[in-house]
Amino acid sequence: MKKSIPCLTAFLACASLFLGGCMPFPKETPSFSHQIFAMDTIMTLTAYGEGAEDAVMAAIEEINRLDRLLSTNMEQSEIYQINETKSGLLSEESLTLLQASTDLYESTGGLFDIAIYPIVNAWGFTTQNYQVPSKETIEALLPHCDPMQIQIDGTQVTLPDDQMKIDFGGIAKGFTSDRVMEIFAEHGISSAIVTLGGNVQALHTKPDGTPWQVAVQYLDQTDDYALTLQLDNEAAITSGGYQRFFESDGTTYHHIIDPRTGYPADSGLASVTIVSDNGTLADGLSTSLFIMGLEESTDYWRSHNDQFDAVFITDDGSVLVTEGLEGRYMPDSDHPVTVIPLEP
Repeated sequence: MKKSIPCLTAFLACASLFLGGCMPFPKETPSFSHQIFAMDTIMTLTAYGEGAEDAVMAAIEEINRLDRLLSTNMEQSEIYQINETKSGLLSEESLTLLQASTDLYESTGGLFDIAIYPIVNAWGFTTQNYQVPSKETIEALLPHCDPMQIQIDGTQVTLPDDQMKIDFGGIAKGFTSDRVMEIFAEHGISSAIVTLGGNVQALHTKPDGTPWQVAVQYLDQTDDYALTLQLDNEAAITSGGYQRFFESDGTTYHHIIDPRTGYPADSGLASVTIVSDNGTLADGLSTSLFIMGLEESTDYWRSHNDQFDAVFITDDGSVLVTEGLEGRYMPDSDHPVTVIPLEP
């Protein structure tokens, strides 16, 4: 990993976004930056203004609290306990995520599925004991991966059978970065940026008033970027098949599972980056649209263009952006960009 905090440029080998636009900030602007490991990824938080250190440390405390609450691996976590006992009381945060996940499940035709955990586990992505499960194993597990069977009564949640488990991993980091932005604002911070693995979220602009610059990684080339986006009070969140994968008998299997089949999504997309002022939504949609593929994702964006924009990179290396990002990106000279119009 290579980083340069003074000019807010950060390269993360496991991420698909980096911060660029290394313009000098006013010397009198106080700042504080800190890096932690949480939610299975490296996170960097940087805030500008009086009280920056207090804001960052308060945000880190909240990140760790949410990690302890939402983790599927920590035995003391709320979600771990519910997965083990199949029932329990949900906190306000878990209820919010469950509702957001349900909304996305319905909106995406079932492609955002928090109950896919048993199949992800069968592939070994939760334990890193990678294997290709048999067709019979996948077919047996699929009926246990329907989140619409989850029973909710107030704050009480019940999982309907002993094989169902839930996992907010596809949405939790976006929710967390939204919460960090709220904490920064509560501390009077008006300029900040955080990276949570492949997630970047900015609070307003840089201290000098210019937009934050975020570059989108090109395919699986960690030192090659497709384009640079401008962010102002927004999140840019990427999902890509090259982020977590394994090879078996000459075939590569990535971690983004299509809940319709139980196999890694084969949609023709190498990555999807969602730009939205709602980090929770952007996190969930980056996964869902990756599974959809370009054509279906384009139709979905046209029906929801008031909520987000997107950058698509296809398996063959084509780079496409939705119309709402026009004037807000700088293409790389080696990677021409096609704009997807709002009207077909």
